[in-house]
Order: sequence, then structure tokens, then C-alpha cells
Amino acid sequence: MAEYDYDLFTIGAGSGGVRASRVAAAHGARVAVAEEYRVGGTCVIRGCVPKKMLVYGSMFAEELGHAANLGWTIEGKSFDWATLRDFVNKDVDRLEGLYGQTLSNHKVEVFVERATVTGPHSVRLASGREVTAKYILIATGAWPAMPDFPGVEHCISSNEVFHLEQQPRCLMVVGGGYIAMEFAGIFNALGSEVTVVNRTDRILRSYDEQIVDRMLHIAMGRGIDFRMHSQIQRVDKDADGCLLVDLGGANPVKVDQVLIATGRNPKSAGLGLESAGVELAENGAIRVDEYNRTSCESIYAVGDVTDRVQLTPVAIREGHAFADTVFGGNPRTIDYSSIPSAVFSQPPLAGVGLTESEARKTYGDVKVYTSDFRPMKNIFSTHAERGLYKMIVEATSEKILGIHMIGPEAPEILQVAAVAVKAGLTKQAFDDTVALHPSMAEELVLLR
Repeated sequence: MAEYDYDLFTIGAGSGGVRASRVAAAHGARVAVAEEYRVGGTCVIRGCVPKKMLVYGSMFAEELGHAANLGWTIEGKSFDWATLRDFVNKDVDRLEGLYGQTLSNHKVEVFVERATVTGPHSVRLASGREVTAKYILIATGAWPAMPDFPGVEHCISSNEVFHLEQQPRCLMVVGGGYIAMEFAGIFNALGSEVTVVNRTDRILRSYDEQIVDRMLHIAMGRGIDFRMHSQIQRVDKDADGCLLVDLGGANPVKVDQVLIATGRNPKSAGLGLESAGVELAENGAIRVDEYNRTSCESIYAVGDVTDRVQLTPVAIREGHAFADTVFGGNPRTIDYSSIPSAVFSQPPLAGVGLTESEARKTYGDVKVYTSDFRPMKNIFSTHAERGLYKMIVEATSEKILGIHMIGPEAPEILQVAAVAVKAGLTKQAFDDTVALHPSMAEELVLLR
């Protein structure tokens, strides 16, 4: 390997790239990483971590609403967006430092600049330096997809939402996926007037329809305005700085901000992958085999740039498996079945395994057990919001095919329940388990 500058050169220091790099270094490889923005990647810098912190900040508004019924009198309560924004971004700075420290501790050299591939074993840095590596790993993630309509330059994506100078009084969120629903819930709870625009009548397509319907009902009850079967025709900036959004109706909708959350595309453009013969899918995703290898034997790819499952824990596992395979002498692949996921809406929803419709298409005869209940926490609320848990099982064996839920702390509960689905347990295992009372989680062992 001495003929190369490095054993591994990673492009992209997000969750997958950092994990792959440090594990490869731990196996004895000489590793370098190039990151053109900030070490930590989308999840840590402008994704799920700061977003979850905003969720916590917005949930406090709901808790304050319960205060009087809990015996508390809170005078002069108010909210300051800049304080929350700056606190979140300060913690992002801290996390970025920790990621950099992890790489440094493993003697991984970091180049804070853009890098492009110039051949099967070569990379050019933005500074002009060209380096060689026996293996190259692409871990550049994905990028917000922005639609093409007049005035789209006036809109923002999830990249910019964490740095808004002011909280929008009126916010339009475009999209029906988890990013759209989460930011709609955040700003609605913080007091913004929120409108969600979606081109179809379905939101959160990959989640169980019954659970999504409950979330939609609750969101509308909390004041979020949903405009289904709608698309932006154009956006104009008014003299007062507000945006006039044409949805095809007689009168435009006036808002302070338009947040585009219509999905994310693999970030592979401009990386020079054609110079090494790396094959791409139509959407720009890098094609890889089960061991994360591309069509070029010396180049691998992990994470969202491959567009397999766009989740941070998946990218981390892929990065670890790559390093073990190539540098650890332990070839490993990833099992993509029964991956739990959540939407940190308000209230949050979560699921693992097959949805009811998927299970019926695959197995035909299934049983569905549910619990429709009002969480004790919500008794103090003026909103009569109900939680919903459901379990889908194969009719004969009663093997659990999927678990889905909406309600307070649903993601925290679902993570443990996902173990049962992954392990192939049956409904009887839950029936045999004594309930932990009083809790919301006990509903899982009381399903009927």
C-alpha cells in the first residue's frame, strides 16, 4: 500500500463517513477525510440533531399550556426565537468539535475543503493538491430537492431554517414527508401560523395509514392548515418583504417564509465520478453492491448518496461494515429489514416492520390488534387528543409483522418494541409480559 498517499480517502465527514474512517483507522489504515462544509454532516449540523432540539423547545409551549391545570401559575411567559436558535447552534458547534476530536484521536487527517475524484485511486482537493489512495469512499449524503417554479429563490430549505433571523409569523411548508411534518409542528407549537401545501392527498406515505390519519386529525385540531392537491405556481416578493404565493387560485397566499421540504436527492453531482467509471442511477444515486462497492473496484459509497435507506443509523452501519470488510478482514453486509423510524411531529409517530396495507398485500390473512386511548399526560390538556398503538401479526402463527404508534414519547417506546419485531417474536410474547403501570408503554402488552 506504500505506493499510495493513503489507504483510504473519504469524501464527506457525515455520520457514515466518520464512522467508516475511524473504524478503518482502528484497523491500521492510513486515512484522510475531506469535508467541504462542516464535520458532522447533515444529521449533526443541519438535520435530525438540531431539529430534535427545536422539537424539544416547541414542546415546552405545550407543557406551559398544561401548567394551570397542574397547579402552576406562570406570569409574563414569552418566547424568543433567537435564544432557542442560538442555543441549538451553539450545541451544534460543540458536537462538531467532538466529531473532529474523534477523527483526530484515530489519527485521521482532515481536509476542510471540497474534494473530487480524478481516477480510480486519485482525488483532487479544492486547494489544487492531488492525492492518491488505494480505496476511495464516497459519503457525501443528500441535498434538499428544490422544485422549479418562478420565485423559488425566495424560498428556503431545511438547510437554512436553523439560521432564520426571525421566527416567521406565517409559514408555508411545502411537502408531505417527515421533514415537512416536523417543521410544521415545530413552528405551529411556537405560535406561527402554518400552512402545509402538498401535491396529493397523502402525507407520510411510508407510514401506516391509520396512524397518519390520526396525526393529520390532531395537527388540524392544533391549527395547521393543510392544502392538499395543491402546488406552487410562483412566488413573488412584496414591497414589505412578505412572500405572495400563487397556488393557482384567485388570490395569492401571503406568508413570511416558504419552506420547501419535498425530499432530498443524492449529492453526487460534480464529484468527478465519471472519471473512474462509477455508475449512477437516474436520480444520481451511486449504485453499489451488498458490500458498498461501486462499479469501480477501488471506490465504495455509503449513506444517503446511495439512496437505499436515508437514515443516519443506517449510514453509520454501512460505514462500519465497509471498514470491517475492506480493512478488518471481516466481510459484512447490512440487513435492511425491520428498520424502525419515527416522525417527530406533535405528537410523534413511529413504526417498524410492515404497515397494515403492506402486510395484507404480502400475507393476505393478518390480524390487527389496537389500543386507542387517551394518554394520562393529555388529561391535563385542553385538547382531547388520543394515542393509537397497533400491532399487525400473521394470522396463523401470530408472528409480529409490524408495530406502529402515535402518542407522547412514541419513538422512545418503539425503539424497544422494534427488538421484538426484528427477533421474530409472536403476539403471545407480549401477552405473557406483565404490564408496567401506569405507563403508555403498557398498552403494547394489553392490545386487543
